[in-house]
Amino acid sequence: MLAFVFSRLAQAVLVMVSVAFIAFMLFQHVGDPVVFLLGQDATPDQIRQMRSDLGLDRSFVFQFWHFLVNAVQGEFGLSLRQGAKVSRLIAERLPATLELAMVAAVLAMVVGVPMGVYAALKKGSAISQLFMAVSLLGVSLPTFLIGILLILVFSVNLGWFPSFGRGDLVQVGWWTSGLLTPNGWLHVTLPAITLAIFQLTLIMRLVRAEMLEVLRTDYIKFARARGLSNRAVHFRHALKNTLVPVMTITGLQLGGLIAFAIITETVFQWPGMGLLFIQAVTFADIPVMAAYLCLIALIFVLINLVVDLLYFAVDPRLRMDKAGGH
Repeated sequence: MLAFVFSRLAQAVLVMVSVAFIAFMLFQHVGDPVVFLLGQDATPDQIRQMRSDLGLDRSFVFQFWHFLVNAVQGEFGLSLRQGAKVSRLIAERLPATLELAMVAAVLAMVVGVPMGVYAALKKGSAISQLFMAVSLLGVSLPTFLIGILLILVFSVNLGWFPSFGRGDLVQVGWWTSGLLTPNGWLHVTLPAITLAIFQLTLIMRLVRAEMLEVLRTDYIKFARARGLSNRAVHFRHALKNTLVPVMTITGLQLGGLIAFAIITETVFQWPGMGLLFIQAVTFADIPVMAAYLCLIALIFVLINLVVDLLYFAVDPRLRMDKAGGH
């Protein structure tokens, strides 16, 4: 077990160093930060002094090492657009994105898994066919169109939900949460549904496919031959084994929800990291772009590590393979 954990940690460190190098290259090839900070009218002496203050006159290796040390400490310098520390901007926007992603992930799991199980067990029924048709529609429609349609129907026509913003917030230490107020839940509902629809349909189709595959295995036939009820066969044996690969995909999709919430946050003007990244791209704010890239990579690495450990704990075949290898 420890060897497995150490190997995954080594891979995670290697990935993060590679991502940090890519983020560092943004500073080298996407504009000159000195020009952004001083403007076009700066004198050569001012430019020379600024480059010396920022360490840009040092060697490439020194600059990358300095960037790496600062990144480990969560420091990425000042935003070229807002003039504030990037770490503070990220800390202000991170709670909004994480809450939106978590609500969307829970919604996708709570709705997608039962729909997938039903579609597998009642695959010839009209409701099952309806689920499959809806899932195909959810996969096909672009996220921005789903968001606009939800705003048109539930905000403009019906007036049930607000169409932008995060609503009333509660300060819990450095964390700001809208999930502790009714108004916050009203604001998060439409963005969460928009973000969850693609993941929900993906989980539903994956659960259905895995469930149908498991139901054809020999041990399920043996369980039926023992006289177990359909409920015991379906939910105690089949569903448990179905959720092992689903757990892996769902964990990785959680990282995708956080990373690719950009479109949803833009449509609903949700004050999260995605909207901050779009604004940074528009103004070529390199420090913010680099920080966002490193943070998203870290989230993916951590989620992937947790999923690997859960997979190792849940699936006994992996433990047996490791034991046999030793």
